[in-house]
Amino acid sequence: MFEKIYDFTDFLWGIPLTILVIATGLYLSIRTGFFQITGIKTWWKLTVGEVFSKRRDQKAGEGELTPWQAITTVLGGTVGSGNIAGVAAAIAVGGPGAIFWMWLIAIVGMLTKMTEVSLSVKYRKQIDGEYYGGPMHYMKAALGTFGKVLAAIYGVALFLDIATDACAIQVTTLAEAVNQVFGVNTMIIAAIVVVISLIVILSGGVKKVGKISSMIVPPMVIIYFIGCMGVIIANIGNLPAALGSIFRYAFAPAPAIGGFAGATVTAAISKGAARGIFSNEAGMGTAATVHATAQTDHPIHQGMYGIFEIFVDTIIVCSLTGLAVLCAEILPTVTEDTAGVGMVFQAFEGTWGHFGSIILCIAIVLFCYSGYLGFYVEFRTCTEWLFGLKVSKFVNALFFILPVLATMLSTLEVWSLCDIVVGLVIIPNLIALIALSPKFVAMFKEYKAKLKTQGM
Repeated sequence: MFEKIYDFTDFLWGIPLTILVIATGLYLSIRTGFFQITGIKTWWKLTVGEVFSKRRDQKAGEGELTPWQAITTVLGGTVGSGNIAGVAAAIAVGGPGAIFWMWLIAIVGMLTKMTEVSLSVKYRKQIDGEYYGGPMHYMKAALGTFGKVLAAIYGVALFLDIATDACAIQVTTLAEAVNQVFGVNTMIIAAIVVVISLIVILSGGVKKVGKISSMIVPPMVIIYFIGCMGVIIANIGNLPAALGSIFRYAFAPAPAIGGFAGATVTAAISKGAARGIFSNEAGMGTAATVHATAQTDHPIHQGMYGIFEIFVDTIIVCSLTGLAVLCAEILPTVTEDTAGVGMVFQAFEGTWGHFGSIILCIAIVLFCYSGYLGFYVEFRTCTEWLFGLKVSKFVNALFFILPVLATMLSTLEVWSLCDIVVGLVIIPNLIALIALSPKFVAMFKEYKAKLKTQGM
């Protein structure tokens, strides 16, 4: 059964879907004059500048979460297992060239994410004091009957995506890491994660999730940054060759080395694209459901946080994983059992010894737990859309049941299922983004004019 799933995954994430993803981001980039590059001074000031401003937690408009809480909740959801296990697995299957395609997807994806975030804020709605928004909402509100069909397809796909990503991949990766280092049963670990999350959510809902995420995200990124930089610096002599292999094998087949079977250019492109999008969620619209709850003065302003989010997620964190693995020269020892997070453990242990395993385990626990918890905002938005507010309160129980059941599946099975669902989520959303691009561009120009009058 799963052989057919693997075959379908390879077909789904072939060249056509990769071209669609890149083309959409490129089209939106052109329409905005490559704002992610030409407007870096503006979006940096209105995102990073606000994050470190003394006013960062002050209310800036309607919404539930402050901009800081919204971005940390989103980063908690996006910066997770995909940045560690996903990147390593992409290198194992697609070769070093997969990193190049991750970077390319990230650069054009910055405008894709800015668009979906901006539209989500513009078309969000408020129910009983809580805000709901995302692709389903802007599809239905702005695209008429066709939009309703897209929204229905997207809503079901999003439900399946959260079930496989948050409830399966994030928690199983966390459980496997703790099991590898401390020998605790994975199902017990999953149950503990679920109970803690249930307490957090019942005690304060979305606002509590935002508060916890704002506490977890900064230390988790710092810990992982230090760990990876230690590996890279210890193997600094291999850095030029590692960077060279990323560009060389982006356009040429990677040779077989030791336990590494080699990779075709197609594999590099497909795995780089699939894991890159899985990690930063550009084009998926998933993170936009969280951004839709943010307090902001304008949809485009919040959209800029989408650019910053991808910068942190892919350009920084994913690159750290890729360079650490390549500099540590792990590929010759890769086996089917170690492909993925096991490769990162090898890199850390080779530099830090057993202490490296503990460092990585802590980072994975923080990454994956924040990922699982952050996805709750997306899950409750999805279930409200599909089942209505009253029924969704009962359906939301699945968010706390599926993680324990997922520990019964193998990592490869879960990743393959998730790749399929990611494709099903992306296709209707990209169609909607292209159809709604005139509305986004109009908002973009209007906000730029506003900033110009303010001297920015």
